[in-house]
Amino acid sequence: MNKNITAQEFKIGKDLRQKANGHSSFLVFFTGLSGSGKSTIANALEQKLYDENIKTYVLDGDNVRKGINKNLSFSEEDRSENIRRIGEISKLFVDAGLVVLAAFIAPYEKDRKFIERIIGKKNYVEVYVGTSLEECERRDVKGLYKKARKGEIKNMTGISAPYEKPKAPTVKIDQDQSVQEAVNLIFAEIKNKLSLK
Repeated sequence: MNKNITAQEFKIGKDLRQKANGHSSFLVFFTGLSGSGKSTIANALEQKLYDENIKTYVLDGDNVRKGINKNLSFSEEDRSENIRRIGEISKLFVDAGLVVLAAFIAPYEKDRKFIERIIGKKNYVEVYVGTSLEECERRDVKGLYKKARKGEIKNMTGISAPYEKPKAPTVKIDQDQSVQEAVNLIFAEIKNKLSLK
């Protein structure tokens, strides 16, 4: 089947889209436990980028699982497929000239490395929101940890399923840092990446 597929070339490419937007495009990938603050920080960073006239798009784990990935479970295989699809979607958005902010638990190192490979190392910024399991459980914003402890949810990351901490994230956010401090830290890291070379 693949031998019958040919990539179509178009006149308008990534370089022209970036030039039209006035900035480069890349992926900021947020990883961490459920309730760690990934989506909150991504949302605040998007607001900061919007204020700077940067074109963005946020991909969020729960939102994506309500649509394109609604057929996937939380098994190890399906979690990896979830992240593979996110990688491919992110690649399209980066090609479209946008700064993509993706907030996903992404518990396996191999899956995060897969995204880095298909996006390209220079287009990949990994943000580890390192909130502890104890703090995430204390927050329990969605009530998931309580259900997992009762056995009502299977394959809950941090409880009955593993989370492999990133070995060398681009940015690490500590649980005692405020949302604004986190945004400032990430923005300082990506500011130079935004300029067109």
